Amino acid sequence: MSSILTVAIKRLPGNDDLPLPDYQSAYAAGMDLHAAVPADAPVTIEPGAIALVPCGFAMAVPIGYEAQVRPRSGLATKHGISMPNAPGTIDADYRGQVQVPLINHGRLPFQVTRSMRIAQMILKPVPRVQWNEVAELPETERGAGGFGHTGR
Repeated sequence: MSSILTVAIKRLPGNDDLPLPDYQSAYAAGMDLHAAVPADAPVTIEPGAIALVPCGFAMAVPIGYEAQVRPRSGLATKHGISMPNAPGTIDADYRGQVQVPLINHGRLPFQVTRSMRIAQMILKPVPRVQWNEVAELPETERGAGGFGHTGR
């Protein structure tokens, strides 16, 4: 079962030629985000460097949701391009331009060109939390065992 969430989106000036976020296949979970760098000034990310790449739009994420921005697997496996904060979160009260921080884990410089697909975005519900402070927590088999505790 599928549902549709309507989200207000605004193209920023000078970006009418860029696609809005969109699904690339019938069952894709994420919508591709495109680079809004100038056509005559691509951005080169040197190995080990981070660049903040604009996407040319702003949006109004509905209250009770977040937009999660994630790396594209093709860029990661072919070029070592990822995000230093994956997934990134866009909050419901942010109204600025969507931008993607990209990091080059590869061995060669990587060039980001206009309209290149640079990341994926999904919108997810986010419940508000109300804390219930207690003296003791319910017991579990794992208990307080931390990193690597399950041996898997």
